[in-house]
Amino acid sequence: MRFLHPEHDETLELSLDDVFLVPGYFDGSSRLDVNLRPVDFAGGAHPIVSANMNAVTGKRMAETVARLGGLGVLPQDMDLETAARIIAQIKSADPRYDTPLSVSPRATLRDVLGIIHKRAHDMVVVVDDERRPVGIVTHADLRDRDQYSPVGSFMSSRLVTVPVGTPNRDAFLRMDDHRVKAAPVVDAAGRLVGVLTRDDAVRLELVEPSLDARGKLMVAAAVGISSTAGATAARLAELAVSAIVLDTAHGHQRRMLEAIRDVRRAIGPERPLVAGNVCTAEGTRALLDAGADVVKVNVGPGAMCTTRMQTGAGRPTFSSVLACAREAHRRGRHVWADGGVREPRDVALYLAAGASRVMIGTLLSGTYESPGDVKEDREGRKYKENYGMASARAVSDRAAGLDAFERAKKGFFREGISTSRIYIREGRESVGDILVDVISGVQSAFTYVGATTLPEFHEKAVVGVQSPGGYTEGKPRG
Repeated sequence: MRFLHPEHDETLELSLDDVFLVPGYFDGSSRLDVNLRPVDFAGGAHPIVSANMNAVTGKRMAETVARLGGLGVLPQDMDLETAARIIAQIKSADPRYDTPLSVSPRATLRDVLGIIHKRAHDMVVVVDDERRPVGIVTHADLRDRDQYSPVGSFMSSRLVTVPVGTPNRDAFLRMDDHRVKAAPVVDAAGRLVGVLTRDDAVRLELVEPSLDARGKLMVAAAVGISSTAGATAARLAELAVSAIVLDTAHGHQRRMLEAIRDVRRAIGPERPLVAGNVCTAEGTRALLDAGADVVKVNVGPGAMCTTRMQTGAGRPTFSSVLACAREAHRRGRHVWADGGVREPRDVALYLAAGASRVMIGTLLSGTYESPGDVKEDREGRKYKENYGMASARAVSDRAAGLDAFERAKKGFFREGISTSRIYIREGRESVGDILVDVISGVQSAFTYVGATTLPEFHEKAVVGVQSPGGYTEGKPRG
């Protein structure tokens, strides 16, 4: 990457809003010529990572992101027993078809209400004792019913199913012909295997699942920098996570370096180890020297983070990633950009600066796949709650094993928002909606730069610096 006016631009500390990509010559035929496969370690069709935030990545998010070509990172606050159960479920999930919600005809409306908000496609499959679909239930079937009504009395028996292995195009056209947005997928014996939506039938033509060496969906897990980091990472490695992410707000510190060494000894040299966060070349160098493969970059840009206002510490996002990526690339290593993504352009700019993957948090939190229950405000608008990983709420959860006095002391040290409503927006209800929007935007960015791979994009990108007015005029105003 080079600046449009290097003699001036190299001296500035720049945020994502401060910069833009200068269009260049593209020799390809379409954006579909672009290959977004990451270069840091094997796995993934594109560089999007769902952040290890309690309100962002759980089983559903990690599974869906992997099925759509990305990587989910389970939070470090998750106890090992829960992590083991979730990882096992993700590894057993079908790489192509969504894990279905199912009930028997003997279940009640109340049972359906407890699970139907877990999917953006709004469908619960009713199955017999052999797991053969006999009907479906959507929100439209729940109106004006007693909560103890048996499902068999109000389910729709008009079934449109898709056989396992049906090509995406054929599956889409079948659903389109029958005017349904999702259909149960059945095996040769008619038993329920999963659910495929019309949208996913198209998405799976654009991306391929992130699979490990055994053909299972990939998932990563975060670990805090406590004295048990090595033992925790070793257990997660046994559970076949694809990467370990050592995470703390200020990564350029002695405890992080000790944790990296402990974890590296515990998991061996082969499994990727990501560590952060830092925002300087010096911090990057220290973490790589300690044994990290990838450094996680940025301090303070997250939507739920108050670090910069509380402490004054941090660095503008684009300059952080650029400085750290340059240092990592000198050593044949890589960085992830973490936080601050609001639009597809932000991902493209991070990749231009040299990031191999980009972590997204709050942008994904207002989806059906994020953890937590769907709630409604007074106007009936649906939302989910989001909170920062250094907020009073997260600190309190993390200190639950301490006595009341120690918990009270830790409560003074908080650098995040404890509760924020993230509304579920029409057309953005699913992580798939957001991922495809981001991926298609980034693919287009590659064509504007004239590149077809991540290394070529970073090599060819020319970045200019703009005034606040330049950024504003690029926003839609229609």
